[in-house]
Amino acid sequence: AVLGGRCYALHPWIEGRHRTGAQLERTESRRLGALLGRVHTSLEQVMDTDPATFPYDDSAEPADTFALIDELLALARNRTAHDAFDALAEHRLTERRTLLERHHHRRPPPGSEPASGWVHGDFHPLNVLYRGADPAAIIDWDRLGVQPRAEEAVRGAAIFFVRPTGELELTKVRAYARAYRRETGADASELAAAVHRVWWERLNDFWILRWRYQLDDRRADPQFAAVSALAVWWTKEYEAVLDAFAG
Repeated sequence: AVLGGRCYALHPWIEGRHRTGAQLERTESRRLGALLGRVHTSLEQVMDTDPATFPYDDSAEPADTFALIDELLALARNRTAHDAFDALAEHRLTERRTLLERHHHRRPPPGSEPASGWVHGDFHPLNVLYRGADPAAIIDWDRLGVQPRAEEAVRGAAIFFVRPTGELELTKVRAYARAYRRETGADASELAAAVHRVWWERLNDFWILRWRYQLDDRRADPQFAAVSALAVWWTKEYEAVLDAFAG
């Protein structure tokens, strides 16, 4: 229904629970990848808008990231009640600046993005409900839109399968990615392009620190240790991650 220019929909209540990647076995990881693949292929069948008419953001510009790092470092260092989180933030920001100086030439060029299509837009453990071992529902469709599809697959895996110390469980990632590729027909080059673009996105992204220091919003603080460590680990293990998705 459309009321006051806004769209509303009423769906049955779904009983279920959230499961992280650590709680999924390899077979369940495979099922998760196939599920996302079916979402993408099903959306393609029912959403007939030409994806080429939907623009999306280009890859991050290193100069902008360097400026943001300087701003966030100043905010972290100037806090009156400086705590362990602020110390970690300073360390990660300084570390990331060094990494970006070393890898700035690897920015994905325009036109390197994989094929676009309709995607859920926010595929992660809090938006997938399980009943027992089986997925029961995917919720929160407010970010439905047109984006490079394989990038959603890579982003989802990076959230589901990241360990608290920042490493990805690559055995599960491989099972998930192969199932996604079988379901969608995506080839190795499509996944490889997505891996590179999402890696670059993570290398330049500081959304948790922006929430904390610019918006005074600390809801995402508990995620920072793993998320910030992942960018460093992924850079070091780039080829292994690439092989898990596209090998």
